[in-house]
Amino acid sequence: MALSQRLEFRQSQGLVMTPQLMQAIKLLQLSSLDLAAYVEAELERNPLLERASEDEGPPAAEPDTDADAPADGDGGGEGGEDGSTADWAGDDFETSRTSMEQGLGTELENVFPDDNPERPVVAPDTGPSYAEWTGAGAAPAGDGDYNLEAFVSSETTLADHLAEQMQLAISDPVERIIGQHLIDMVDEAGYLAGDLASVAEKLGAPIETVEHVLGVLQTFDPLGVCARNLSECLAIQLKERDRYDPAMAALVDRLDLLAKRDIAALRKVCGVGDDDIADMIGEIRHLNPKPGLAFGSSTVQAIVPDVFVRAALDGSWQVELNSDTLPKVLINQRYYAQVSKTTRGDKDKTYLADCLQTATWLVRALDQRAKTILKVSSEIVRQQDAFFASGVQHLRPLNLKIVADAVGMHESTVSRVTANKYMATTRGIFELKYFFTSAIASADGGEAHSAEAVRHRIRQLIDAETAEDVLSDDTIVDRLRDSGVDIARRTVAKYREAMHIPSSVQRRRDKKAGIAAT
Repeated sequence: MALSQRLEFRQSQGLVMTPQLMQAIKLLQLSSLDLAAYVEAELERNPLLERASEDEGPPAAEPDTDADAPADGDGGGEGGEDGSTADWAGDDFETSRTSMEQGLGTELENVFPDDNPERPVVAPDTGPSYAEWTGAGAAPAGDGDYNLEAFVSSETTLADHLAEQMQLAISDPVERIIGQHLIDMVDEAGYLAGDLASVAEKLGAPIETVEHVLGVLQTFDPLGVCARNLSECLAIQLKERDRYDPAMAALVDRLDLLAKRDIAALRKVCGVGDDDIADMIGEIRHLNPKPGLAFGSSTVQAIVPDVFVRAALDGSWQVELNSDTLPKVLINQRYYAQVSKTTRGDKDKTYLADCLQTATWLVRALDQRAKTILKVSSEIVRQQDAFFASGVQHLRPLNLKIVADAVGMHESTVSRVTANKYMATTRGIFELKYFFTSAIASADGGEAHSAEAVRHRIRQLIDAETAEDVLSDDTIVDRLRDSGVDIARRTVAKYREAMHIPSSVQRRRDKKAGIAAT
């Protein structure tokens, strides 16, 4: 076979993932918080980007010099202040004192023993100084730059709360070391995570001393703290309430039966009747299984919606973006023109051109992201208008392809737009993906039903049942089919378990025992 060389021309099409396209795709699927962090990093990195600030308010008015100037014959500055002080402490003060004594019918010393007219006039006490508050030494007179963080109280953690109580309850230095080590082992829920034997071996202390210190710590606030398991946590709280009798102790030792809601077995273990076991379980339910969460818990970040949906006057729905979640950045053209005039080296020119290109693409990508979110959200509202008007039972089946075809985008683009985005409606705040549900066929061949609407219907049926008429999964299937929903029993069971609803046998047992199912 002979080998030869030749030239060929081929023409083909392909999608090239440029850095700008990758940036646009990345911005599209970011949440509002992640987007704000990304833009903040770009502002730090790119000198041509600047934050678009709000219009500044009107300048402060110039002081009225005529009102502040001293009158003719009055001395300005310190002389004027001395004169006014002398007038206040002189004849006017004596006249006021005389009139007050005449009104009271006695001298002021008899009413105000500490009052001394001969005492010089001093400025009133204005409270602790800046140095006394911050402990940083004397502050310069007239310095208005205060450290505001020094005045803000820090959040008390569980470890700090326990350490403060230990300083009062334990005086022995060795036991304090053991106590502090045990406090460091307490997790955020208030439980002791560790073995006492390993603690005793690590600290070289007798196991009896470690157990004694733990017993002291378990008496601290909040009740139930430093417990090694749930049973011990509940037992500590019951002992404080003087309710830890033998029957309650048996109940606490068999929490597994309580979790299974096996009331008959609990009655046998505790040796009590139906009314007593119901009261005991009620007391257990009022205890705190995680006492440590009251201290130093992490702050829950509130959901900030990306889109607002409001009812318009003509009966339609108005969709608008939340301007607070849209980063406002601009390209500083003036700074670019100023720097480009003084740039001489090729490396500097390349860097400046790259910064300008990156800034331009970022501004365009943010604008395109906002338009895409608004476009997809508007189509979702159009598809689910019955939900906004009548509620979740009217939610329609919807998938990504329907929205993608309507807005002229790819399904992957719609999927990225709906990820981590929220919509504020008159019925609450929902994630955009909430409106995409699978379809369940209709029993009479009509329009299909949304899976979310069917789950809501199952919840309504179970909430309306009584202890004498607990609905089984088969009964729920029959009732749904009567209402036009063609659904299988296993689907009902799957939806019920997803909503954390127990079986009909367990619900019947709970209702007969007088325990509301959670």
